[in-house]
Amino acid sequence: METFERARLDAYFAKIAAQFAPTDQATSFLVTHLLAERPGFVRAVAAMSRLRAVLPKPKSITPTAQREVERAIPVDTLSRELFADPDAALDYFESRAAGEPVVLLDVGGYFAPALAELHSRFSGRILGVIEDTENGHRRYKDLDKLPCPVISVARSPLKDPEDFLVGQSVVFSTEAVMRGRGDILHGRPALVIGFGKLGSSIARLLHAKGVQVTVHDIDPVRRTQALSQGFTVARDWEDALRGAGLVLCATGAISLHGEDFGHLRNGAYVATVTSSEDELELSNLPVVYTRTTVGDHVTRYQTTGHYFYLANGGNAVNFLHGASVGPFIFLVQAEILAGIRLLTRTDLAPGMHEASADDRAAIAATWLSYFNR
Repeated sequence: METFERARLDAYFAKIAAQFAPTDQATSFLVTHLLAERPGFVRAVAAMSRLRAVLPKPKSITPTAQREVERAIPVDTLSRELFADPDAALDYFESRAAGEPVVLLDVGGYFAPALAELHSRFSGRILGVIEDTENGHRRYKDLDKLPCPVISVARSPLKDPEDFLVGQSVVFSTEAVMRGRGDILHGRPALVIGFGKLGSSIARLLHAKGVQVTVHDIDPVRRTQALSQGFTVARDWEDALRGAGLVLCATGAISLHGEDFGHLRNGAYVATVTSSEDELELSNLPVVYTRTTVGDHVTRYQTTGHYFYLANGGNAVNFLHGASVGPFIFLVQAEILAGIRLLTRTDLAPGMHEASADDRAAIAATWLSYFNR
């Protein structure tokens, strides 16, 4: 990032922090993709709260960004296992923030498994969670009972530009990986699993490149939407897998189970928009498959008479090329910052919440003043 770009970004976040300054400052923990532009957001979180630790998602860390953040804020190792064990999670928070009011900033529902135990046993107070993704939104919503407020930005209209551009980056990176092996998109029918905001963006972008696209989604409403937009909708799951030369998984949940891989067409490529643990049940793939690295970020899975290719080890393929969506990501980050103020007011009831339309309009107006140039 150029010096003047960094100065503009810091000025933007300073303006957002002033607009949404909380009356009382809470302690925070931040799960994030630690990409090249992310230190500016980290600094903004630290300005609005006592940021005790950054927990970068392990498959999306830019070393230079990590080194910059580490100069001011502890960077801890993130794993699903840490917060799947309530005792381990409690020990972690007690070691970092005993007795303090805490806001959890999440990407992917990492804190969800231990949230109830943390809320009841932590020596401080869990004020609430701010969740960035649809995958994480569902993880919190699926809990039997939320013990505290969870503010979700996953379905915010301010996220729509990001979702479209993420879809664009997924298609770009998938094509780049394939071209690295001498393959191309054309003549290779695609199956897009999941027709939410990301999946629908991917489907439209593939179609614009002349690719024949079939859509699969468990939601019948989304299937009708796909049909209305001119896509083929899979009627038989196994036939859809056998017919696809490219499978793009965009559900945020398990798209392909162990038994599904055997139905893939020979030479098919599989790519995802999130981590392999969220989208692919690779651990249940039959043991007869051998794994061989056959190109940059491509693994061939092969057994007698069958083989397919997996891009980036099943992790988000767009992170191979930075996953950049330009300044539009700063809209969502500002809404996350606004969520800190909402939680520190301590008047929200337990349950799922969103930012108000007025707050979103204020964020959009500020963003336009800095980035519509």
